[in-house]
Amino acid sequence: VIKCKAAVAWEAGKPLSIEEVEVAPPKAHEVRIKIVATAVCHTDAYTLSGADPEGCFPVILGHEGAGIVESVGEGVTKVKKGDTVIPLYIPQCGECKFCKNPKTNLCQKIRITQGKGVMPDGTSRFTCKGKQIFHFMGTSTFSEYTVVADISVAKIDAAAPLDKVCLLGCGISTGYGAAVNTAKVEPGSTCAVFGLGGVGLAVIMGCKIAGASRIIGIDINKDKYAKAKEFGATECISPQDSKKPIQEVLVEMTDGGVDYSFECIGNVGVMRAALEACHKGWGLSVIVGVAAAGQEISTRPFQLVTGRTWKGTAFGGWKSVDNVPKLVTEYMSKKIKVDEFVTHTLPFDKINEAFELMHSGK
Repeated sequence: VIKCKAAVAWEAGKPLSIEEVEVAPPKAHEVRIKIVATAVCHTDAYTLSGADPEGCFPVILGHEGAGIVESVGEGVTKVKKGDTVIPLYIPQCGECKFCKNPKTNLCQKIRITQGKGVMPDGTSRFTCKGKQIFHFMGTSTFSEYTVVADISVAKIDAAAPLDKVCLLGCGISTGYGAAVNTAKVEPGSTCAVFGLGGVGLAVIMGCKIAGASRIIGIDINKDKYAKAKEFGATECISPQDSKKPIQEVLVEMTDGGVDYSFECIGNVGVMRAALEACHKGWGLSVIVGVAAAGQEISTRPFQLVTGRTWKGTAFGGWKSVDNVPKLVTEYMSKKIKVDEFVTHTLPFDKINEAFELMHSGK
């Protein structure tokens, strides 16, 4: 058993608490990882807020991390002690019907136990002050050591800087893949990206790499525009600058609508606007943001009858074990940006400050 520091969420709506936790050794087909760097994501904040129907407490959150394998359980063959890895919240077992289908990346092998906050055998590897602590998204990267299923880990280039590539565990991969895998953005096309946080910037990067000629960034926070343009946005607009609904503004700006739109916020009203900003006949809108529990999307069916398509994406459609190492290689060869997404680097015990910076749009 390893004793180390972790940021524990004891209950919903309260700040994280830095505690000493015990991390049990990995069982069969499990891997224990020394986490070197982790990022914070709105999904962690969503669960911490208490709005997540799958949220269970006390829990160690975090799902954008990178580290070194400390030890492996029986039967683990893909990674060994000392390997550099990224934990994966969407695993890839290679055996279930989802993994065998090229149309999806949603491996279901451990989905049920992962959603319940436990390892595949139904138990936890974390304890603190004599209490069992739940796992989160199969990763729990807000701990100096974590235990994950062996299908939930990608071995990456040992030379990669872990304080940067941890972002490929969720946000950057999600946005980039939404553009290149889910939407399959074409050269010369016009795109609109709603929400210019980390995921939205990654979508812009993907649209640019795919050859889009016009990329319109949309956000009410104008402080985000300069960064969006650095990533490839050709122009940025705020929905608050017009009396008309934003979809009408976009349809007028683009002679009938955009070819591709992306919702990177998790707001069902914006999801509708993103669809309705698409061009009749061929426009495609991708939902990337995760809306709160119980919310529903709506539009007039005529929007779809007249040739628009509504799609969603999780982790950018990447089959994780196969593709995360390739994304790291693309970063190392400077095909994709990663360093530019990092705004602040804080010591682990300042993790609550990191959430405050995220909530304030900084």
